[in-house]
Parts: sequence; structure tokens; C-alpha cells
Amino acid sequence: MRDLVFRNLTSISRQRKILASSEIIDKHGMRSIIHRHFVCIVREIKDKQVSQPSTYLYVLKKQNTKEQEEKFFCRIKGSIYAINNGRLFLILFMHSLKISLIPVPQGLVEYE
Repeated sequence: MRDLVFRNLTSISRQRKILASSEIIDKHGMRSIIHRHFVCIVREIKDKQVSQPSTYLYVLKKQNTKEQEEKFFCRIKGSIYAINNGRLFLILFMHSLKISLIPVPQGLVEYE
């Protein structure tokens, strides 16, 4: 069994775009849950003295052998400058990925 959900939210007034997807897969007695998330914000820079925000990376991995569960989480934040028609823009972005592997309850096991 595979369930897939995709969201695309765009706000022109806020100059923001959000993309998110969720995927659930039951295979060979394990359930994989994958969440992906992307946010992008565009801001025009009028003051040339504005400093660029620092980048950020966070990674977490948890493993529970007793309950046969594994979890992984990664978040990356960053920014870049861009010039369009002589105007300076700061593009802020954030990616996150969350993966969970858990055993499927015995009555729901499906083999492919």
C-alpha cells in the first residue's frame, strides 16, 4: 500500500512558496513514513548594508532496536542573493526531511 499527499501553497502577496509531500508505504511488515517540506521566501533588499543570515544544518537519527523503530530528521536553512532588473533580492529557503520506519501491526501486514 502506498499513500501520497502533495501540497503546493503559493502566496504572491507574502512572496512565499511552500511545497510539502507526505508518503506512507507499507511493505514487508514495515511502514515507512516520509515527510518532505520546502519553504522559499523572497524579500527585496533596499538597504545594501543588510547581512545575509547564517546557514543552518540539523541532523537527528534515533534507533530503538527493542521496538524496531528508526527515525531520521534533517533540516537545512540557507539564503542566497539574486539580482533581477537591477533590484537586489534575498531568497531564504528551508528544506526538511523526516523519515520514520516502524513495524506494521500484525493484522495489517501486506506483502508485495
